[in-house]
Amino acid sequence: MRVNTLKRAAVAFALALPGAAVATVVAAPAAHADGCYTWPRTLSQGRSGEDVRQLQIRVAGWAGYAGVVRIDGKYGPETAAAVKRFQSAYGLRADGVAGPQTFAKIYGLQDDDCTPKHFSYSELDNGCGKGGWSGGPLSSSATRENAVRTMWKLEALRRSLGDKPLYVSSGFRSIACNKQVGGAADSQHLYGNAADLTSRDRTLCEIARSARDQGFSGIYGPGYPDHDDHTHVDSRRENTKDKTANTTDWSAPDCAVN
Repeated sequence: MRVNTLKRAAVAFALALPGAAVATVVAAPAAHADGCYTWPRTLSQGRSGEDVRQLQIRVAGWAGYAGVVRIDGKYGPETAAAVKRFQSAYGLRADGVAGPQTFAKIYGLQDDDCTPKHFSYSELDNGCGKGGWSGGPLSSSATRENAVRTMWKLEALRRSLGDKPLYVSSGFRSIACNKQVGGAADSQHLYGNAADLTSRDRTLCEIARSARDQGFSGIYGPGYPDHDDHTHVDSRRENTKDKTANTTDWSAPDCAVN
């Protein structure tokens, strides 16, 4: 649900009115989220719909140890638990119910293009100097959507590491780019599901260990061949298009992540 210009004008007018008008203003979605998505109702267990699916995308990085949040539009226990962890991480009342305070926090993290504020499409798009979302096994739109989900998990990972910057050295790769850089033939980078990370403030091992709680099911770091200069994270367990990778695989032997 997007808030149009007329509704924003109505909210602005209501702000000038005393008394009873205040309740209407409080219930209205935040205007600064107009560029992306706004939630029209409070969500809790038992709810379903596109608004639940949009929420799941944004809290999937709070899945808990070895967990994932299915993006299915159904508000079940795993979604409620992820919402509760999100709320706790940002100092909100942790009740697992997504209401105005939870949405306000998401709006504060969300840019108008639906990416989280600390990550961008330019960081996750096709490598090898070309850019774009084509040339992989999925459509451009599906790959781009996967990249958005990846970025929201990265935002959660960043928060879990004390809000210290994370740098993406490789995101989505087309098939041609993946071959050029010597990537694995079944690389999750092909789907927009993966990112290679570095940091100036956190060790690669700290990234690898924390990623286990942030919804990533593929993690490779120091001690794994060719991964001593970055930590790789991906969402292979949720990749229904690649049946060979729909599992959990962690390996960073120098970090005791196995």
